[in-house]
Amino acid sequence: MKDYKLAEKEALFADIVWDHEPISSPELVKLCEEKLNWKKSTTYTVLKKLCSRGIFQNHNAIVTSLVSREEFASGKTRDFVEKSFGGSLPGFITAFMGNKKLSEKQAEEIKKLIDSYREVE
Repeated sequence: MKDYKLAEKEALFADIVWDHEPISSPELVKLCEEKLNWKKSTTYTVLKKLCSRGIFQNHNAIVTSLVSREEFASGKTRDFVEKSFGGSLPGFITAFMGNKKLSEKQAEEIKKLIDSYREVE
């Protein structure tokens, strides 16, 4: 199972990779220097850490993701629902909605989404 947590700077780094992949590691170093004010050693340290966690890979000096931004966000959300609501999606939705009301269009879109994920018995 992947670790779906990123520190603030790791998340900024991950966004750079996701936005530019495939990217050469020298180009990644340049972008991190420009956008994060990082030294080369910092970039390689964070890259190595996130590669060891199975999020990215650096093969022949080309950095690509093993986990897409969408997969990462989905995993992070699943972890949150599991830890905060005991895995209860209805519990999460109730807390998320609070006192808000859905428009008819929003309710229909959610019904269609639920139907597309419904288990067939």
